[in-house]
Amino acid sequence: MKFKHLLLVLLIGIGFSVNAQDIHFSQFYLSPLNLNPAMTGLMNCNIRLTANYRNQWASVLKSNAYSTYNVSYDQKIPVGRYDYFGVGGTFWGDQAGEANFETVTGKISGSYSKRMAGSRKEAHYLVVGAEVGLAQRSIDFLKLRWGTQHDGQGGFCNGCPSLEENIQDNFLFADASAGLLWFSVFDENNNFYAGAAYSHLNRANQSFWSGEKDFLYSRFTVHAGGEFELAPRFGLVPGVIVMKQGPSFQVNSGTSFKFLLGSGRGNFSNYQAFHLGTWVRISNKVQTGILTDAVILSTRFDYNQFTLGFSYDVNVSALKPASNRNGAFEFALAYKFCGNERRGVYCPNF
Repeated sequence: MKFKHLLLVLLIGIGFSVNAQDIHFSQFYLSPLNLNPAMTGLMNCNIRLTANYRNQWASVLKSNAYSTYNVSYDQKIPVGRYDYFGVGGTFWGDQAGEANFETVTGKISGSYSKRMAGSRKEAHYLVVGAEVGLAQRSIDFLKLRWGTQHDGQGGFCNGCPSLEENIQDNFLFADASAGLLWFSVFDENNNFYAGAAYSHLNRANQSFWSGEKDFLYSRFTVHAGGEFELAPRFGLVPGVIVMKQGPSFQVNSGTSFKFLLGSGRGNFSNYQAFHLGTWVRISNKVQTGILTDAVILSTRFDYNQFTLGFSYDVNVSALKPASNRNGAFEFALAYKFCGNERRGVYCPNF
């Protein structure tokens, strides 16, 4: 129990002491396959389905707001007496701006969970994972405005040629990532995990201009979290994620308060829990410095195998005069199919 409380203090301390070009979700803990391929199949049931949707800057960009969606499937496969394989796939799309700049990605992932120590009620696992996939990036160049189309009077000539050449409006590229994770389960309501992932191992070319090279930065992610019961039917669920990609970085950290409502606990029989959380997102403005981008208010409801999450980003950056402090809203859904496996406690409840 002393070790458990020490981990809780460390997590909260990291979250408040704290370098993204890729998609991100405020409820990163409800999009596990996008967080780390090592989280594939990491669940206390057999199969997991998840869906996420995020809409950002609608107060400023109206119908041209940034929108991101994701769906994923993963499952675990028992191996031997204590270990597991995880297999899964994820599909996500992201569209931004008036020119419909869009990325669509499909990936398959796998993991292997090896028990390092423990018993039926307490266990420690090391997990390794990897994913590969294919992505398409596209843009509608007819909706772009170029300097050569300027009419000299503060406007643009929409019918004039732009003079830009050798442009492709879409292209395909392969993508690969790998990750590691360590987790410790102390009992059904106390656990801790920490992991790291390295994304875009192959650094694919992202240029829309034929013959030019613009390589995608690799992204390094470090994350940690857990669940700590402070009193019967009440606990804390802290978490932190740090992402570094080229010159950009982002940190999300905070905690949720968990209230256990039903009589069930870790076996998903009459299991009901309600979460209320507050998170902070910190990022950097290149060549300017670190800024606090948003305060995130979140809620989540667990009912047996079903999870519904909602969050809202309150913009607190220098953009707040334009955004009126509005940032993004986000929905998350998850459903788990459980069987009659009798191996005791396996992993944290993500």
